Amino acid sequence: MAAPNFIDYVKFCSRSGAGGAGYLHFNREKHLQNGGPDGGDGGRGGHVILKGSSNVWTLLHLKYRKHIIAEAGERGGMQDCTGASGKDEILEVPLGTVARKADTGEIVCEITEDGQEVILTPGGRGGKGNAFFATSTNRAPEYAQPGEPSIEEWIILELKLLADVGLVGFPNAGKSTLLSVVSAAKPKIADYAFTTLTPNLGVVAYRDDKSFVMADIPGIIEGAAEGRGLGIRFLRHIERNSLLLFMIPADAKDIKKEYEILLNELRKYNPELLDKKRILAISKSDMLDEELLTEMKREVPTDIPTVFISAATQQGITELKDVIWRNLH
Repeated sequence: MAAPNFIDYVKFCSRSGAGGAGYLHFNREKHLQNGGPDGGDGGRGGHVILKGSSNVWTLLHLKYRKHIIAEAGERGGMQDCTGASGKDEILEVPLGTVARKADTGEIVCEITEDGQEVILTPGGRGGKGNAFFATSTNRAPEYAQPGEPSIEEWIILELKLLADVGLVGFPNAGKSTLLSVVSAAKPKIADYAFTTLTPNLGVVAYRDDKSFVMADIPGIIEGAAEGRGLGIRFLRHIERNSLLLFMIPADAKDIKKEYEILLNELRKYNPELLDKKRILAISKSDMLDEELLTEMKREVPTDIPTVFISAATQQGITELKDVIWRNLH
């Protein structure tokens, strides 16, 4: 069963506020019966704004908000008073959030920094009051502008996890076990495929108080790029990783073949993923004796740094961290 607190995809209707109308008014006082125009401008409509927050890790808080509506601007007033602007709707989102228009797929923005603010749906401008239109030849304009209408659009937010290292492998390759050993993350671990149904993040401590972030995503199967298994839903999470750590268990029938299948799925999903640095970890290596280990070292791919590890016995874990750190820096 998927963890209910991790949501990485939401779709909602975003509606900005309409601008307030300009005011049509002339100054009329006891001592000034034919005063000039003094109608003020209308207020700006509220924006719908995305704001990056390092304290938010999921889009769960937006899952049930199907309509985000900002306030309309107020009408202008007499004596050149400008109407109040409508209140903005500010949506805090995790770093790594991508916003796109639902109807065209066009990317509106990407939120990558804490405190970054982007206007998602702009509010309408307020209309000008009649005082704005007064000139030397038209001292008493009898018209004012209406405010601009609101904008309504359907928006999709997708979260792409920001992590230094992304774990790539088939289901039950030992990715979650590794993450639980090297970090304080507590992913669900069991001896069956697709234990991990939602991504997990963990901070891995390294030498001299250094650290890096590792992301465990649900396992990939052959055909994932076409939607098989859990499909491409989670492949996007490794697009932002600096380094890809491929994991293949020592009891795999053909390590080279499994590695090529994983590589091919990434190639079909996004060829640019192959430009990232890659490391191969052979998990569950505690099952190998010296003879098997020597034989298997001749079978692994030669174009990628390879480390034999065992999360259960801590074999190769320190070496793996060293290789990761060297490739990250």
